[in-house]
Amino acid sequence: MKSRQEALEIAQTRELDLVMVAPNAKPPVCRVMDYGKYRYEQQKREQAARRKQRVINVKEVRFSPAIGEHDFNTKLRQTRRFLKSGDKVKATIRFRGRAITHKDLGRDVLKRLADEVSDVGVVERQPKMEGRNMFMMLGPDTEKDK
Repeated sequence: MKSRQEALEIAQTRELDLVMVAPNAKPPVCRVMDYGKYRYEQQKREQAARRKQRVINVKEVRFSPAIGEHDFNTKLRQTRRFLKSGDKVKATIRFRGRAITHKDLGRDVLKRLADEVSDVGVVERQPKMEGRNMFMMLGPDTEKDK
């Protein structure tokens, strides 16, 4: 353990900085180092971490309970493309008018969608009713990529 004055003299003779590492410790802990070089390396590490970061967007695909075959296939292709690019997909079924009485038809459409995209995506949230809409969340299958 050295006094503050001794530590400053050591830092000056080595042409380095005296940096307080743990100011709340008893006694406070200091370190002799090149602070400019330390900050530079820290910024490089942060940049590398930002480069590796992946922003995941949530895309929405809307269906109706009585969707035609061709329309379903179009939405299916769209969903597959979103999942392959690494985005999450929120599949929504909008019930209009009296169609709300046939929730099972909507659930069947979402189940069929989940089966069709099972090779590129996984179901993150099972179909759930919220008001007049039924939602299901699909996410990209990260295990299949590796």
